[in-house]
Amino acid sequence: MTAVDHYENFPVASILLPKPLRAPVAAIYHFARTADDFADEGDVPPGERLALLNAYRDQLDKIEAGLPATHPIFLALQPVIAQFELPLTLFRDLLDAFEQDVRKDRYVNVTELMDYCRRSANPVGRLLLHLFGQASEQNLKDSDAICSALQLINHWQDVGIDAQKGANGRIYLPQDEMQGFNIPDDSILRRTASPEKGIPFGHTDFVALMRFQVDRARTLMLAGAPLGWRLPGRIGLEIRAIVAGGLRILDKIEAVDYDVFIRRPTLKASDWPGILWHALVRPS
Repeated sequence: MTAVDHYENFPVASILLPKPLRAPVAAIYHFARTADDFADEGDVPPGERLALLNAYRDQLDKIEAGLPATHPIFLALQPVIAQFELPLTLFRDLLDAFEQDVRKDRYVNVTELMDYCRRSANPVGRLLLHLFGQASEQNLKDSDAICSALQLINHWQDVGIDAQKGANGRIYLPQDEMQGFNIPDDSILRRTASPEKGIPFGHTDFVALMRFQVDRARTLMLAGAPLGWRLPGRIGLEIRAIVAGGLRILDKIEAVDYDVFIRRPTLKASDWPGILWHALVRPS
């Protein structure tokens, strides 16, 4: 499950993971992290980025064919896939999403955006459930809600950062909702969705749009949150910490009046006592 800045919070509290699963989780992390980085390789031409992702896809094809992997990332990943019978489709979904980041920089509506989240975020949570032997239908559904929410949270804290990526800037805010809140593309790309002189930032259409997005992400996160209390032991605690961390980022976006252009909300050391409290104490 990932939320923040290239998997920096994946997993949010790895110390909570059982020791035997830390190496398998690390193997999945390195696959996801490096592939995600390929999609955002600065000034590297799109063709080269796609070639790097295709090389990863070729390694998955080797594994599926029962051949030994040759890339260092996959030398670590192949035995994990075999031991835990991890579905290769989940790894391919991640590659498809990262490739989409190279090719696509706008989303017409929330349906398109959620389909991207289905491939860019949900596979990570599903893989973790497979590692723990907890991949029931309800657990997968709740995990998808958590992971999609985390992906949305990442997008909303990085609106300004994403606008600087790619030839045309990358905007994950659904285009139809931007139009509904009177927000043109160029205001995002110039990082100027701030108020005119004399108008408080909190009264702008951009704030209304961001409040709408934050509310959607929070609703989705809370829908999946029961997963953390349903699963036993450390995996349940891990998921509850992830949920609490994601909700904390949303609180921080609200606390800066949604001005993510000036202040990118992130988790700090001072946030962790509260996150752990929420992970340990079941709400009444």
